[in-house]
Amino acid sequence: MASMIESAWSYLITHFSDFQLASLGSFFLHESVFFLSGIPFIYFERSGRLSKYKIQTKNNTTAAQEKCITRLLLYHFCVNLPVMVLSYPVFRCMGMRSSLPLPSWKVISTQIIFYFILEDFVFYWGHRILHTKWLYKHVHSVHHEYATPFGLTSEYAHPAEILFLGFATIIGPAVTGPHLITLWLWMVLRVLETVEAHCGYHFPWSLSNFIPVYGGADFHDYHHRLLYTKSGNYSSTFIYMDWIFGTDKGYRKLKALKGSSGNEADKKEIEK
Repeated sequence: MASMIESAWSYLITHFSDFQLASLGSFFLHESVFFLSGIPFIYFERSGRLSKYKIQTKNNTTAAQEKCITRLLLYHFCVNLPVMVLSYPVFRCMGMRSSLPLPSWKVISTQIIFYFILEDFVFYWGHRILHTKWLYKHVHSVHHEYATPFGLTSEYAHPAEILFLGFATIIGPAVTGPHLITLWLWMVLRVLETVEAHCGYHFPWSLSNFIPVYGGADFHDYHHRLLYTKSGNYSSTFIYMDWIFGTDKGYRKLKALKGSSGNEADKKEIEK
């Protein structure tokens, strides 16, 4: 398996430059993973399939879904792509490389765990700041246009927010100067996590059912459907920051009231 990965990587670095791989390659990988993982949730919502796992009873209109996709394409090509291109020299200065040999899985996994921990800390405070009155009104309210989120709404945000909270995602790699394959794997995992958190469905196989400190869709959905002054649940992947600072009290109280009776209490609150 390792030799196959090295052979594939050897082909990439032979046929493409470092700049092409780090900038255009990263952008193509991001778009592929993001849309392929997010679009199925539009289908589920429109078709009503898996509705028993849907957290909210409300659905988005077709027009709202199309608006989200159109804006996303605009933001990705006009904001994300230029940022990836312009950040290439910075990552090169920080020590990012794409050459062989590839790093060991121990190095890759250690760095990615570090990225998740650091991203959680930085994202929590950045997100919480965005919920102050002025920033919410002028910036973060764009993301909260969708009180009933679906996978693709995870990256639907004001351009200023994309840059502001994007710092939380890149600070870890910027500090460690990873191999490009580590950066790509981190990006894939982060995209899949945020799409899942916004998907609007809580499945029996959701990670939050097996990892107590993992947020997931149920945790973040609560954040979207309440007023910005009362929402809480500001964390990114893991929920320890909200627990430490008590910004998940409303959510934990609701979960305690709901107990193991399914989503009925949640649905009553949503429908008020």
